[in-house]
Amino acid sequence: MKYKSLLHLIYFAALLLACPSCKKHLDLKPSDGILREDYWKTKEQVRAAVIGCYGSLLSSPGGGGSLSELFFLWGELRADMLAPSLGTSPEEYEVMNVNTVPTNSITNWQPVYSTINYCNTVIKFAPLAMETDKTLTQEALDGYVAEAKTLRALLYFYLVRSFGDVPLKLTPTSTDDEIVPIAKSPQQDVLNQILTDLNDAEAKIALTYGNTASDKGRITRYAVNALQADVYLWMDNYAAALTACDKVIGSRRFGLVAGGSAWFSNLFRVGNSNESIFEFQFDAQKPNTFFDLFAINKKEFIAANRVMDQVYSTFDPNGFKDIRGDGAAVRATDNLIWKYIGNNDADMITSSAYSYTHWFVYRYADILLMKAEALTWLRRGPEALDLITQVRTRANALAATNNNPDTNNPDEMARFVLDERAREFMYEGKRWYDVLRYVKRNNYAQISYLQDMVADIVPANSVHTVQTKILDHNSHYFPIYFYELQTNKRLIQNPFYK
Repeated sequence: MKYKSLLHLIYFAALLLACPSCKKHLDLKPSDGILREDYWKTKEQVRAAVIGCYGSLLSSPGGGGSLSELFFLWGELRADMLAPSLGTSPEEYEVMNVNTVPTNSITNWQPVYSTINYCNTVIKFAPLAMETDKTLTQEALDGYVAEAKTLRALLYFYLVRSFGDVPLKLTPTSTDDEIVPIAKSPQQDVLNQILTDLNDAEAKIALTYGNTASDKGRITRYAVNALQADVYLWMDNYAAALTACDKVIGSRRFGLVAGGSAWFSNLFRVGNSNESIFEFQFDAQKPNTFFDLFAINKKEFIAANRVMDQVYSTFDPNGFKDIRGDGAAVRATDNLIWKYIGNNDADMITSSAYSYTHWFVYRYADILLMKAEALTWLRRGPEALDLITQVRTRANALAATNNNPDTNNPDEMARFVLDERAREFMYEGKRWYDVLRYVKRNNYAQISYLQDMVADIVPANSVHTVQTKILDHNSHYFPIYFYELQTNKRLIQNPFYK
């Protein structure tokens, strides 16, 4: 059976088996369906449980949108590349206008912690299978556990960048009796645990699973390295980020997809390209949830005007264009967000039944630009510029968007990297996190960048108020959803929202 078909079958089976009753502290739903005494007996059951963890990424446990939709909202709503449309909800307006309140369901982290609980379940109980299935090798078991640890690390990384301090739970909630209040852990402690998991997983996880869909849809060692690089950049550990990037580059298993006529189709519409490192594997059996956000008459979002006018630029004396703009990230004629609904790089929109463009967690262009960022702060500007140029050359980036930075000036180079990341990863859920990483470095030395950004996106009559809010660094993180505070008395609200 093909990997993706198995993934979907296991996921829906897990949902049917899971205990539906428990929705308490952290909404860590007990996974009684896969913890019962007759489970964890064979290597096939262990594999099924791991695939179930991946399956939970495609749709929120218990129904609703996918985690990729949530990560899109978390990574893009607070940034400067979206504009509201007819279907924009009041809650989405709140976030976009820097007016988020604790009752806003966009801040509900329950789907993320549910998948973390699935990962915790595998980590704790998978070793039991070795007692009854002598064909399950230690190497195979270690690999499965490493996948679960890396997924858990990825999810906690989304949480700490979105909320700051968050509860850190490393054991499964398997019965109602095990649901106990959990206090928040400092962001630094969570980041340290993320690195502990990744460093443990790196040596044990597979380099390949034997086929392309699995190598792109499951965690490999190179996905571990990509996540390590991202975490190290967030922590301002540039030497370690550089080392992690070089492990991916040195493998020679990845490259940039050539920027020809099939570039959009190969990289985005079909997916699993040579450039891909890790993608959420939507397909015709399990479409993504982006069609309603971007394609229907009452779509929720369109591209901000600045995307084509300023980010990609529409001016070139020779008539050239950046291939990442019109016909890739957006459709310039009406500002449709094209990356997830375009059937090709022309004018053809896919249908809701065939809206299965993947969610791109990491691809090779990310490695090159993360390495460029690390090199910039290590004062190796010429090397960083070479990597940025590789990405821009593939994309046919226009001269109008070339900052021509002084390679000996890290501030100029860092701004060039930030701008190039905006062009390369438009609507891939990275923009807010990239801006915040840039702004918070060196004790928020670039806070003015964030103030200027919000001035461009909020109503004119609230610009001064919002710019004042932004000076409070706690405002850069979401509030804890009110339900969590009601059910977990050990949680303390982000001070900005008290």
